[in-house]
Amino acid sequence: MKFAARLVLLTLSTGPRSVSFRIARFYTWLLDLALPRLRRTAKRNLTLAGYPAAGHNRIVNGVFVSIARLLVSFARFPRIDASNVASWIRYEGFENFETARAAGKGVLFATAHFGNWELSAFAHALMTEPLSIVVRPLDNPAINALVEHYRRLSGNRLLEKWDSARNILRALRTGEAVGVLVDQNSSLAEGVFVDFFGVPACANAGLAKLAAHSGAAVVPGFAVWSDAEKKYILRFYPAVEISGDAAADTQRLQSVLERVIRENPDQWLWIHRRWKTRPPGEGPLY
Repeated sequence: MKFAARLVLLTLSTGPRSVSFRIARFYTWLLDLALPRLRRTAKRNLTLAGYPAAGHNRIVNGVFVSIARLLVSFARFPRIDASNVASWIRYEGFENFETARAAGKGVLFATAHFGNWELSAFAHALMTEPLSIVVRPLDNPAINALVEHYRRLSGNRLLEKWDSARNILRALRTGEAVGVLVDQNSSLAEGVFVDFFGVPACANAGLAKLAAHSGAAVVPGFAVWSDAEKKYILRFYPAVEISGDAAADTQRLQSVLERVIRENPDQWLWIHRRWKTRPPGEGPLY
């Protein structure tokens, strides 16, 4: 598996980006073909979210195109630096980050598996300053080591998911920024149910609790692909209000995420079983 991962990265790491994208698109086509459950899951999610069946294949095809773009940029992390990062991505709404950082209590970047979440963190380190990223280690240790090496190349620090709360709070106390993915299904023990596309979804309440405890600002940020510009736009949104009510605060954050996904539905990872955890007594949706 590690050899295959290295081979994929190698074949995408040089040459014209347009050629690398076509190769990456072939890889994601193979992924779609080899794991048909991914497309089935995506279509089920789109049905739950209220999207007409006639448009499902178009959106799901766009998801695999989005993954292909991400693969190309990730493969080229060793060659992306401060001198050329602007050809890959630019900021929009940077003042929202500046305002949050000026408060001096740290910033929690709330992002998602949307657009290019890998490039957003990598590029921010080059364009502004390194940050800490909360990650879940991959199941394959060899591939995980490879991925973590690439993620660190721009100076970012990696924190293992929610069992590193102490390290997250330590980073926030020094005024640092910490990036957290907030769009995955959560367990009943860690999450609260929120309205997401009109369907109850279990969302991890950890970010809201950390924000309330630390006083850190919660700034949603997403790297969105622009066909017009042929690069990504890293959009920072105004800080989400944190009241101390973990359920209400998590709902506000998930509502922002839903609005962003609705603007570009083909850039979100619909292949994840987002509504897997159900309220007690409710049957499975998958």
